[in-house]
Amino acid sequence: MARLVIVSNRVPPPRARGAASAGGLAVALQSFVAPGTLWFGWSGRVTERTSSKPRMAEGQGVTYATVDLGAEDYDRFYVGFANSSLWPLLHFRLGLMRYRREDFEGYLAVNAAFAEVLLPMLREDDMIWVHDYHLIPLAAALRARGFTGRIGFFLHIPFVPPSVLEALPPARELLQALCAYDVVGFQTQTHLADFLDCAHRFSGFAVDGDEVVTDGRRVRAIADPIGIDAAGFSRIAARSTGTAYIQRMKDSLAGRALAISAERLDYSKGLPNRFEGFARLLDRFPQQQRRVSLLQIAARSREDVEEYQALRRELDRLAGDINGRFSQFDWVPLRYMTQTVERTKLAGLFRIARIGLVTPLRDGMNLVAKEFVAAQDPADPGVLILSRFAGAAEEFDQAVLVNPYDPDEIAEAMQAALEMPLEERQARHAALRRAVFDVTAARYCNVFVDALAA
Repeated sequence: MARLVIVSNRVPPPRARGAASAGGLAVALQSFVAPGTLWFGWSGRVTERTSSKPRMAEGQGVTYATVDLGAEDYDRFYVGFANSSLWPLLHFRLGLMRYRREDFEGYLAVNAAFAEVLLPMLREDDMIWVHDYHLIPLAAALRARGFTGRIGFFLHIPFVPPSVLEALPPARELLQALCAYDVVGFQTQTHLADFLDCAHRFSGFAVDGDEVVTDGRRVRAIADPIGIDAAGFSRIAARSTGTAYIQRMKDSLAGRALAISAERLDYSKGLPNRFEGFARLLDRFPQQQRRVSLLQIAARSREDVEEYQALRRELDRLAGDINGRFSQFDWVPLRYMTQTVERTKLAGLFRIARIGLVTPLRDGMNLVAKEFVAAQDPADPGVLILSRFAGAAEEFDQAVLVNPYDPDEIAEAMQAALEMPLEERQARHAALRRAVFDVTAARYCNVFVDALAA
């Protein structure tokens, strides 16, 4: 049987297997990887120069191979092209996209360096599964060095239509790089259709159903939505409600309803719009003052990227304004945290929340929405308010769907959720729960690997 080789931008250390993790990818894959798997990628460390040899580690039969990035490569590959060009572009934020040719050259150079380090570790019949936008050129770099085995790629964030992709100067080169894979996976049918459209328009490749035909090769494109370990997360949530941490939260609420949001601090998540929507709720529906508190957990990330620094300053200001306007001596409406919360604690917070507020401006999937649903008590569930621009919206038609650009619509959805009868909450949750338990992390992994092996 062929060995599975996983390649991702960041590699979880062996000691983290089965432990709390902030990364949805690591959580999804760690329950799937089997003894004998090789997991390769960046260590997360920045050194004087990029490693030419991997650092090896073992854990539960899995081999972890990591390389450090040199400071210049980190600036051009990670801060530059990956997160200042590709990330905003693929989240439809053209106004935030910054492109420099030297950053794109650095992006290609790091992928070539990764290929050089990975190639000696590969076996002829290995199946390679590459993850996310940082590593689009990796298959082409491996092919150029003689690897002929099966290579698949999965994009965890959105793909965009041609009218957006054309803003990126090397759009054609990236599409050609994607066509060096045997299988290319996306979160939704919409992202899949946009990729096929772009492949035809920018590269002139023929499209045959869900396949791109290029240079005598056929690249299969699939929609394979990522899921969670729904049963496991549900059990964690139920157990967590009896902990001292969750009891402290209940005591602090003093019988008030809890609305909760949790994600990385990122401009794609729509946090300023969400804060404004909560303020509109308290303004337009004053009966909800003192009856609800919003807990916003926004773990700091990419703090060396200018746009993230500006976002944090804006959120600090908005949180201060909201609490200054509405707080009373025994009630603070907005609780805003920028540290990471362990998954076990987060599961308990989700379970006691009346509202899960998940309103990204654009998202590939959004696993927080799925975790919120899995965490609920079916007898007395909370209400999921979900952006219609999250990939999860294609599966979750029984969520309260909103346009995240409209703060008044967010306010109205929160008001409806707070006043929603128990019977309606139960019916909506039952449908959402079926979807979460049908499309799991294990199913996601099996579907992709089966396609790659075919």
